[in-house]
Amino acid sequence: MPTYANSPDMAAPGGHYSHATLAQGLVFVSGQLPITPAGEKLTGAPFEQQARQVLANVAAAISAFDCSPSDLVQVRVYLASLDHWPAFNAIYAEWIGTARPSRAVVPTGPLHFGLLLEVEAVAVIPVPPDRP
Repeated sequence: MPTYANSPDMAAPGGHYSHATLAQGLVFVSGQLPITPAGEKLTGAPFEQQARQVLANVAAAISAFDCSPSDLVQVRVYLASLDHWPAFNAIYAEWIGTARPSRAVVPTGPLHFGLLLEVEAVAVIPVPPDRP
């Protein structure tokens, strides 16, 4: 059976979904938009601020299952414009560090609420050090 979680460090989901779902050792993160924990949609904010908020939301979602960005195995990035790709890649590289999960970038055109990006991801539950 899947286990659903909503992080207290994020705005409540805006629809019939959970921030993250655990199934068979994998954590599936719903698409995250640049929305602050207080529920403010960062429409009109600079791209860099939106990108940092989205990544903070991904981290908060996976933390509900004791995962960190280093546990990500797949990341899908939806960009309203590929013009934002270089900025996103730099912010992402700083955020993720040495981890290099599989990744896809999808140019979409306009996104919900006029926001500039959305990110969904999959993480793996870390294996305790005393377990092979």
